[in-house]
Amino acid sequence: MDGTVGAGGHAMALAERVGPTGCVIGVDRDSAALDTVQRRLSGLPIRLVQANFCDLPEVLAAMGIEVVDGVLLDLGMSSDQLADVSRGFSFDAEGPLDLRFDPSEGEPAWRLLQRLSVDHLADLIYHYGEEKYSRRIARRIVERRREAPIRTARELADIVRQCVPRSRAEKIDPATRTFQALRIAVNDELKSLEIALRRIPQCLRPQGRLAVISFHSLEDRRVKEAFRDDPRYEALTRKPVRASATEIAVNPRARSAKLRVAARRAGVD
Repeated sequence: MDGTVGAGGHAMALAERVGPTGCVIGVDRDSAALDTVQRRLSGLPIRLVQANFCDLPEVLAAMGIEVVDGVLLDLGMSSDQLADVSRGFSFDAEGPLDLRFDPSEGEPAWRLLQRLSVDHLADLIYHYGEEKYSRRIARRIVERRREAPIRTARELADIVRQCVPRSRAEKIDPATRTFQALRIAVNDELKSLEIALRRIPQCLRPQGRLAVISFHSLEDRRVKEAFRDDPRYEALTRKPVRASATEIAVNPRARSAKLRVAARRAGVD
């Protein structure tokens, strides 16, 4: 089971491994991603379902499947979502600042920016984005929205860049942490991950694997703690696996990726 199909790269690799007698169940919250993957992976042994990965037990039950051999979660947003200027994931997008994985659920990020108090907004950016200039950013957002709503990713990115000092050694855009915070908030990502980590063991056969790729400490910490504290998991990676310099040169987004893997212990419920 690929719980975060995205652009379909992992699902394709898994489908090639299981072969025609196996099956990969591909799950994603984003219906647009599933439509694209359906075309890309035509002919491969893949069944696609629109769902949140925290609902994997219900997905399997609807298919009449009790357990699977493995589950992969590649957290965060996909390259296709980043490239879609109508969704607001890219800092320079002129489309609506939406940031939702499933546009039919919840409220868009621009509306969140419009209604939250300065303190609530600062706390959100600090806790979910680990941004030390969160209060400065929140104050500037509130000042700006008095003039007009902040509707696009480019508008927000410009505001944040004015608030966050940037050294020449800094490799990431100053807006990265604020966008991360808003994306996590509108998609309730950390809660979904916590629920999934509690529920996935019931979906795995004994010695079945759960592999999780995370991209920031808030996610990685939850995975590490679940693999350490939940007796149903046996951690197979003492430390997270990081991308090599060669891989990062080809795929710069991999520089912050951390892979952790655990096996489902037999006889532990």
